[in-house]
Amino acid sequence: MKLSVFTVATPDLTPDRLAAAAQMAGLDGIEWRFKEIPDEARQEPYSFWRNNICSIDPRGGDAHFDSFAEAARRHGLENVSVTPYLQPGDLEATEHVLRVAKRIGASFIRLGVHGYNRTRPFGELFESERAYLREAAELCKQYGVKGLVETHHVTIAPSASAAYRLVEGLDPDDVGVLFDPGNMVHEGFENFRMGMEILGPYLAHVHVKNAGWKETGADEDGSVTWTCSWTGIRKGVVPWKQVIEDLKAVGYGGYLGVEDFSGELGSEALLRDFADYMKRLLES
Repeated sequence: MKLSVFTVATPDLTPDRLAAAAQMAGLDGIEWRFKEIPDEARQEPYSFWRNNICSIDPRGGDAHFDSFAEAARRHGLENVSVTPYLQPGDLEATEHVLRVAKRIGASFIRLGVHGYNRTRPFGELFESERAYLREAAELCKQYGVKGLVETHHVTIAPSASAAYRLVEGLDPDDVGVLFDPGNMVHEGFENFRMGMEILGPYLAHVHVKNAGWKETGADEDGSVTWTCSWTGIRKGVVPWKQVIEDLKAVGYGGYLGVEDFSGELGSEALLRDFADYMKRLLES
């Protein structure tokens, strides 16, 4: 298995500084966040989802896109992914991301998945998503870049088995699943190895982060209330030693990409800590 960083987690580093830090830490690749910075956010403190200067601007031209690719290559790193925030059904935006990914030599993009908030029936969302993924898969085949459905809370793909239902029957050379155990702490937990076995050839990428639950009080009916929040990689519910053992057991040989939102370490220290911990688990 190889190691990468999704730059959503390193908002204060320029692309070249990020690539240099990733190389120094012993990582193998970079997943580039693909999202513009809102104009009103540019004077804010650096943050994961707003003022993140390690992001490709979708409105940029070829020279802008190439600068990110070259930052990785200068430091001997692979451009693993162009990772956007697509809406399901938006094939024009999907193709734009695929075009950029192909240009910079990235292997993956992240596809859009419907959220679930009780306002639309699951069946309706499922059929809409399947229609989108069938068309997106054809675009992925055309560009030679795999599209990934991420296991993510508050979507119709919170678990491995739910994600599998969305991609089932599609060509796993074109469409796969981004397996994210940290997200599954919030919603969607299944036995990790079982989920990997369910996904089979669709298991295409893994994100590494962690989260935990804590009691917050009581509801008006007297029931206990809880909240889930991000933690350091070693401090949450996900037993990463077991997850790595399970990945080995199913023959996974792809990337492990850090996406830590805990804020416990600065960006460069995070990369070093992640690489050290994952390498020790992989060698054990």
